Amino acid sequence: MKREIVTTGDGSVSIYIPELDEQYHSKHGAINEAVHVFIKMGLHHYAEISGDNNISILEIGFGTGLNAFLTLIESEKQNIHIQYTGVDAYPVTIAETSQLNYPNELKASQVNFNKMHEVPWETLASITPQFSLKKEQLLFAEIKNKNEFDIVYFDAFGSRVHPEMWEETAFATMYNALKKGGILVTYAAKGSARRAMQAVGFKVERLPGPPGKREMLRATKQ
Repeated sequence: MKREIVTTGDGSVSIYIPELDEQYHSKHGAINEAVHVFIKMGLHHYAEISGDNNISILEIGFGTGLNAFLTLIESEKQNIHIQYTGVDAYPVTIAETSQLNYPNELKASQVNFNKMHEVPWETLASITPQFSLKKEQLLFAEIKNKNEFDIVYFDAFGSRVHPEMWEETAFATMYNALKKGGILVTYAAKGSARRAMQAVGFKVERLPGPPGKREMLRATKQ
């Protein structure tokens, strides 16, 4: 499936799939969206309410590695230890990641960004003293984790492309993967997604969305 590198509204790049007419990130800004949804409403919120200095994160849709890279940067800023698992059925290539401008836009380490993409899949690797990464090439249905993660970054393609990712079965998998009190954050705000989360036991909040979106969702495992 053909993939193209495109520039988003804040100057950071993303990947566009013409066949699906789908982009990996918001056209209004890849970095702006990721910082708001996953770092501010996800990582910062969880760290504040839990007080934990050791946090485990599952990302659905590892993609370009932007969310992981932002989390790595935050782990150094906040001096917290993060074990990060990124799941993707169709990983991007090194040739594609070499065209991504996130280290330059964030004024952050190109070495660490490259290392994230170069370490082997299916192997837990230490990227920095604060951040370890395991990339898993899996279909969503193959995820079997139980009570393992503090945070889920739910960054799957939208329901127009992958409707099955936004149904009760999918959110039950995420609920099972989280520890009690763990949270799931996503850019989505559709009522059908919110109701599916609630149906499997999540307490769901509507929150202000990133640039270009009015709302997003955060769900807590009670």
